[in-house]
Amino acid sequence: MDRLDSRQNIPWVNSAIIILNILYFIFLELAGSSEDARTMIQYGALYIPLVIEENQYFRLVTAVFMHFGIHHLVNNMLVLFVLGDKLERAMGKVRYLLLYLISGVGANIVSAIVYMYTSPNVVSAGASGAIFGVVGGLIYVVAANRGRLEDLNTRQIVLMAIFSLYLGYINTGTNNTAHLSGILIGLVMAALLYRRQEKKIPK
Repeated sequence: MDRLDSRQNIPWVNSAIIILNILYFIFLELAGSSEDARTMIQYGALYIPLVIEENQYFRLVTAVFMHFGIHHLVNNMLVLFVLGDKLERAMGKVRYLLLYLISGVGANIVSAIVYMYTSPNVVSAGASGAIFGVVGGLIYVVAANRGRLEDLNTRQIVLMAIFSLYLGYINTGTNNTAHLSGILIGLVMAALLYRRQEKKIPK
């Protein structure tokens, strides 16, 4: 592999997403507290009354980069660091970014619709929808590569997805709607965007 190929395989987009999440978290802590609902609403968390009544649709995007407390941030960023790098290398930077953002925003849209009828005053934030989109994307990409991608195989990634969804359902305060919709959106996006590259044999 030459130097240019090495640079192209560096997961710059995933690293930038992680850095942006960390910087936004630091800003929230300095502005008040990432565990304070009023601070989170003020700076972009998903809050249905403001989305519906004030047309603040930007919250569907900003909420993807916000986290409630350090544990929420660290847990999500560790998973993203491990899995996002692999998917970015497989899909390419632009396709990976599209999958990540559409999964996160799409999961928030589905969550907003559900919350509208069940818990309209809940405050929601986190990268989980986008990260589950990455998991869904990996399920498709691993399957498309005959059951293996780098050090991942189909069984590992499917079990990881099932276990992660299960943990969400047994823990209170988890946006399971975002998790499930994120993984489904990620699967669909990967099916639309991913093209398996055949290995080139030098002559």
